[in-house]
Amino acid sequence: MTPRRRLRESLGTVPWLTPGSRPLRTHLLIWLLLPQLVLWAAAAVITYNVAARYANLAIDRSLYQASQALGRQVKPLGNGLLIDFPRAARDIIESDPDDKVYYMVSSPPGKFILGNRQLPLPPAEAGATSPPPYNDPVFYNAMLDQDGTPVAVRIAALYVGWGEDDTPQTMLVQIAKSRASRDALAGQILVDMALPLSGLVLLMSVIVWAGIRAGLAPLARLRDAVIDRAPDNLSPIQLASAPEEVRALVNALNELLHAVQHSVAGQRRFISDAAHQLRTPLAGLKSQTELALKETDDPALRQRLQRVHDSATRSAHLVGQLLTLARAEPESTNSLGRVRFDLRRAAGEVTAEMVPRALAAGIDLGMAEAPDDEVAVMVDANPLLIREAVANVIDNAIRYAGRGAEVTVRIGVAEGRAVIDVEDSGPGIPPEHHQAAFERFFRATHEGNGCGLGLAIVKEIVERHDGRVELHSRLPHGLRVHIALRLAA
Repeated sequence: MTPRRRLRESLGTVPWLTPGSRPLRTHLLIWLLLPQLVLWAAAAVITYNVAARYANLAIDRSLYQASQALGRQVKPLGNGLLIDFPRAARDIIESDPDDKVYYMVSSPPGKFILGNRQLPLPPAEAGATSPPPYNDPVFYNAMLDQDGTPVAVRIAALYVGWGEDDTPQTMLVQIAKSRASRDALAGQILVDMALPLSGLVLLMSVIVWAGIRAGLAPLARLRDAVIDRAPDNLSPIQLASAPEEVRALVNALNELLHAVQHSVAGQRRFISDAAHQLRTPLAGLKSQTELALKETDDPALRQRLQRVHDSATRSAHLVGQLLTLARAEPESTNSLGRVRFDLRRAAGEVTAEMVPRALAAGIDLGMAEAPDDEVAVMVDANPLLIREAVANVIDNAIRYAGRGAEVTVRIGVAEGRAVIDVEDSGPGIPPEHHQAAFERFFRATHEGNGCGLGLAIVKEIVERHDGRVELHSRLPHGLRVHIALRLAA
């Protein structure tokens, strides 16, 4: 496995680095800001080390100068040493409690002369056969025990020599200074550089966020175009000024919509063509059975012919319902167009046309009288489909209400919408089946000779006109079909 593949697989196991259900905007922001945070942390570490290095250089320079000055205060005098280091000078050196200075003067190999005995010798002192060159300072870090408290110090060690070659004398001068000032200086430099860097990182984050929003704006427009689209709208999606990747996605969606549109249109044509082809032979079959029923007196034969005639009638009704359903489909609805017409008048004409059938079935069918019967209820819809919807509701009531029932059609205006109510006094439909009654081929009872498409067609037509249809039970028994449509402007 290659290192790149191992890195990709290891990153894929990190939950917050994988897209999952997180928005793409957040995922991009994490991947763009994460390198910046890593670089910011690396820059902070480098800055601190550089600051500490330069702080050490400044402290080392001051320690070197102090060690030279202290070394000059010790001078040879005969066989001894003259120490010109008054108490006042020592107090000045040791006066700062926050930046305390420690010193020690000794004569190698370890003879203490002056200062603080606790200062450790230089690292090169152990195992060395000869002291380092005179006046060549050695700098090192060490820990000093000060009243039971460990103190980190920076020490400068300077070897000072004098005397003749045959009787040389060597003195070690050590000056130590607390590293607190050095750490404070490095920290101040880090803060002074980290604050501007943090501001730049914050500004960069804002710019990156704005760039991500601008870059994903075409996807947001595409989302809005899809969300706002009606379910029956299969036209191509139009999205202007989109990047190449988004245009490719839009083209793929448009190809899919075109394929779906072509498939739906093919299915619709098949249903329409099949229904048209079936109407002629079914009409012929009905005519022949009617003639045969008139010409025969054989009871058994008449019974069989009547069954054939009833089956042909139901099949013709089913074919008619399928044709109506095909016309109610989205594209067919849009192609038929809408006009402004009087719903009250249209419903009255449909009711009058259904009266002969109602009388034959023993049903009392009529329109309810209202005080505003002379007032037109104008709607903007397809009159053919609305008439089909009203006819299907009345037809359902005639088929299932039973002989002796009453069917009443009411037209009016309620809550700013045109209302059609068809009430019957039949057995009705149980409330638990009200929603299922709008499904295709659903029949709450096997009585009657319906095909289970009537209410499905009504629902399809009404929803294509931005309306709603509901079923309500009547007391003591019966059913009310409530249709609400938008009034014309």
